Amino acid sequence: MSDGERAASPAPAPADDGRVPADPPVVEATGIVKRFGPTVALNGARITIRPGETHALVGRNGAGKSTLVSVLTGLQAPDEGTVTFGGDPAPRLTDRDAWRRNVACVYQKSTIIPTLTVAENLFLNRQQHGRNRLISWQSVRRGAQDLLSTWSVDVDPQTPAAELSVEQRQFVEIARALSFGARFIVLDEPTAQLDGPAINRLFDRIRDLQRQGVTFLFISHHLQEIYEICDMVTVFRDARHILTAPVAELPRTELVAAMTGEAAADRLEERASTLDTGVTAALSVRGLGADAYDDVTFQIGAGEIVGLAGAAGSGRTEVAETVVGLRAADGGEVEIAGKRPRPGSVPAALAAGAGFVPQDRHHQGYVPDMSIADNATLSVPHLLGGNGFLSRARRDRLAAGMIEKLAIKTPGPELPVSALSGGNQQKVVMARALADDPRLLVLINPTAGVDVRSKEFLLGKVEETAATGTGVLIASDELDDLRMCDRVLVMFQGRVTTEIARGWHDHDLVAAMEGVDLHA
Repeated sequence: MSDGERAASPAPAPADDGRVPADPPVVEATGIVKRFGPTVALNGARITIRPGETHALVGRNGAGKSTLVSVLTGLQAPDEGTVTFGGDPAPRLTDRDAWRRNVACVYQKSTIIPTLTVAENLFLNRQQHGRNRLISWQSVRRGAQDLLSTWSVDVDPQTPAAELSVEQRQFVEIARALSFGARFIVLDEPTAQLDGPAINRLFDRIRDLQRQGVTFLFISHHLQEIYEICDMVTVFRDARHILTAPVAELPRTELVAAMTGEAAADRLEERASTLDTGVTAALSVRGLGADAYDDVTFQIGAGEIVGLAGAAGSGRTEVAETVVGLRAADGGEVEIAGKRPRPGSVPAALAAGAGFVPQDRHHQGYVPDMSIADNATLSVPHLLGGNGFLSRARRDRLAAGMIEKLAIKTPGPELPVSALSGGNQQKVVMARALADDPRLLVLINPTAGVDVRSKEFLLGKVEETAATGTGVLIASDELDDLRMCDRVLVMFQGRVTTEIARGWHDHDLVAAMEGVDLHA
């Protein structure tokens, strides 16, 4: 069966024996369109989830998964399309109680209030009152115990929520959702912060709840989990529905191909490597270990561009931040251009020869109300004067050169960075990273939130920088950021699991990032 045939299957889908199921879908969304300004987040998207299923929703970043969840949970109204629960139209957005009776979402970031007890969290704003209209805490605790026992959650209702493990918080949130009457639960990246045994316990819990009539929508970056726990899978790509199929009938190669499309045929031409093996390595990382990663070892030569890829929670961002001193590792060594900077010190990393473009330019990359000139030169005061005095003329000359070099669209260097477009703001961040001619350039998601032309320009500037002999580390899960790399190191669950040479195909890299063995 082709992808197109799967995508074109009429709803309701037939059961295994060919009969149309008698029960209506738990939830059905059809023709969903959602726009945010000029951005189309969902374009005619659809999904149908049957009673008792664990139904996976997968797709690359920006595919529309989060927007669909916001529509299915009543946080956003679609611009076009319909949502039904059990065959009935979705409630009005203002009727939150009706939404809670239909659907609940357990988010990756917990909504449990840590300063309250488990019982208080379970019955927040719906506690039972006595005759004197005071809250009956005995009734609250008794109700919490009954609820936890009903759904086999082994937690003391009087425990402060701050003392719960991630796993326990998830079980408490599921029990709270079920207490409203919902029998359809969205699990958003539920395994991202769990270890192997805790994941197995979560999956056992999901199976138990399925047998009790609970239906799940399971969202995960780890595709091997889809094959372990899910019955059906729906793939979104570029804000559209691509296919829905039984997991058991969908080979891993077809699932990855549906997520990536035909982009592999559109790879950029391979660049000529500028790696200079005769000089000191730009970066050497040996045995780096911390909570988010373990035993990470790799090297980047002068003039080499290396990608550090991985899905959310893989550890790639944390490793890159450790290299530039935003984090300190528990063990291991970082050496930049032959120097070992003090761990956990950004100034020491910069002094050793690093330049850095952080993950979030809005909170880490620039000071919005400061000028372009000041932002671009924040990290190089030694170039602007001596003895504690800065030369405004030197600052302006340096800034003017950066504005020209990076084609920043501005009437002058005194304009606040907050007045620039997103692409030009990122160029200012890049300008500061390059201001001191670094021996190592570290970039985390360098083209996030910028327009296509700015993206092409920034990546071209990275190639130019490598051509001068600077080593480059790009930590990203965006395939376009990684295409220029001489090689890509793939991280999965905190470890470097794969090294992929230049000229890779999209489906090979995505499969490695998702922890999927295409040959299984």
